[in-house]
Amino acid sequence: MTDLFLLDALLTEANAVKLRFVDSGSHVTEVIDKDYRPYFFVVYPLSEKDKETIRHFSGDIQITQKTDLFTNEKRVLGKVYWPNPAVALKAAGRFSQCWEREIDVVKSYVYDKGLAFGALHDEGDLKPLLQTREAAKARFDNAFGEMQSRDPLKYAQIAYWFNLLNQPVPKLDPPLLGDHDADPRRVYAAWMLARVANIPVTEALASRRVSDWIRSMIHTHLRRNNVLIPTAEELLRGRQPHQVIGALTVAPKAGIYFNTVVCDFESLYPSCIDSFNLSYETVDCSHPKCRDNRIPDVDSHVCTLRRGFYSVLVGALKELRIKVFKPASKDSSLGEEERETASAAAKLLKLFLVSSYGVTVRIRGVACPPLAEAITGYGRYVLRESWKMAEEKGLRPLYGDTDSLFLDNANDEQVKWLISAVRERFHLDLAVDKRYSLCVLPKAKKAYFGIMLDGTPDIKGVTAAKSNTSGYVTKVFQQCIIELSSVKNREEYEQAKQRIRQVVAKAIQDLRSRRVKLEDLTYSVRLYFDPNEKVVDMKTAHQPYQCALQLIDAGRRLKRGDIVSFVKVKPFPYKGKTFTVKPVELAPNLAEINVADYVRNLLTALNQTFEPMHIKLEAEKEADISKNAKITAYFGSDDRGNRRS
Repeated sequence: MTDLFLLDALLTEANAVKLRFVDSGSHVTEVIDKDYRPYFFVVYPLSEKDKETIRHFSGDIQITQKTDLFTNEKRVLGKVYWPNPAVALKAAGRFSQCWEREIDVVKSYVYDKGLAFGALHDEGDLKPLLQTREAAKARFDNAFGEMQSRDPLKYAQIAYWFNLLNQPVPKLDPPLLGDHDADPRRVYAAWMLARVANIPVTEALASRRVSDWIRSMIHTHLRRNNVLIPTAEELLRGRQPHQVIGALTVAPKAGIYFNTVVCDFESLYPSCIDSFNLSYETVDCSHPKCRDNRIPDVDSHVCTLRRGFYSVLVGALKELRIKVFKPASKDSSLGEEERETASAAAKLLKLFLVSSYGVTVRIRGVACPPLAEAITGYGRYVLRESWKMAEEKGLRPLYGDTDSLFLDNANDEQVKWLISAVRERFHLDLAVDKRYSLCVLPKAKKAYFGIMLDGTPDIKGVTAAKSNTSGYVTKVFQQCIIELSSVKNREEYEQAKQRIRQVVAKAIQDLRSRRVKLEDLTYSVRLYFDPNEKVVDMKTAHQPYQCALQLIDAGRRLKRGDIVSFVKVKPFPYKGKTFTVKPVELAPNLAEINVADYVRNLLTALNQTFEPMHIKLEAEKEADISKNAKITAYFGSDDRGNRRS
């Protein structure tokens, strides 16, 4: 008897479901079920209008029971079967209310039959094979054994996925997958995705819509447990998709710091979903005794009587990634191929996890505003309370952003205490992510840079390093960072500041003397509006569209989303307006460059970063005989109040 992998499925022209199985030798076995008919659920007892609709479209009704997700009670419903999907689609619009009408017929079949795409099935009864090799079972018991009594639902889900993900991946002929040039690692990830989301392997190889993966994962779980899949409107819980209050950012204590430890919550939002039991049916449940379990900063509560199914699914994915695949990807005792496949699985699970919050905000069929608000509400609460815990213990938190906490000169014992305290209080994993020998925090949020212990710079969000900044500004900034790369103490820092001053002064002089490359002065910006419409009535000539208009006039075709490249030049008239840029393609020369503008941009970008370092960059202008501006740079007071020039 041969074991078969469920590759994909489709609906034939005769509206039969055809399953395609394949063995490790690329031999295909097709199984066709001519009896399966599409269906959806309707309110029962039927109204006279609903009865007439069923008769008119030749439907058959069966009385059945399904568990209501929100009340956890049995509901009597009419399960109406239709001759084919087209008829079902027409009939659906005639009913005042129906459920599960939007589920793809083929996937509905797979859900109902308990099949699993990408998984091994017994050739005899076509049931998924969930046996695990002894070595894998030992690893599983070691990682999750204690969870069986503490969280049985999550344990069962982890066991199910663990068994599927540990099955071999067959090496098939490329035509079977519909992609002749697929990278082997991408193919492996597609098999893993098919097993987790329960979607065809061919779809998994081509799909990039994570929301569809999560939707199928949810539908598989609810069908397996005979739970009625709510409509998109029911999942909204009486609310409309809207802008949800996001993460907490604690304003940085601007300055320069030595020996900064950055601690991160591992998978903060997925961990909150798991730890705080956040799910579609648990947020604002109907139990009176749960209403005191309030969500911080949010006008909602969480159920204390039921384990939420979404928290189980997300929690299981998180546990598998953190305890199985991520460690295996770094385990030197394993072979290279095994480490690479573990890495591919870990990345796939991470993609599920990072999307587990976003889909609840506004993706139809999975959106649930109260759930989304609960997730971010707990995220803010955890960061705020962890900051307080650190302060009360004598640690000095400097900056907090979403899932990161910056600590000033914290020793190992202090960090271990905080990690343990957070774990005990919130059941969340806090870990050291980075250590900076030097860290510079500007006043602006989400903009800082640090020097890692090995001298590598780590730059986040500062203007001088953004992609839409000119290459010249970025190069000067990087030269300044190099001067800080070996700094370990205050004395070395003071010496580095002097070198930074020299770097910037030379950069300004090179600009004025035009000893720069035109390509370094180029700005590249994406057009967010259709330039053909924007330039027709351009009251305010924004620089990217100044560039676009000149390029269109020169015969180039442009559309929304295209990137245009330009340099800033001295103001000149163009079609009755004053333009200040020219496209790089039209080959402006260095004599046209607006030096003063580039100097201003350079100083503005650098000052944002260097102000906490007590380096203030400014420019003086002095008119010479030729009336050209002479630009010099001087520096504001240093740490001791002395004037720098």
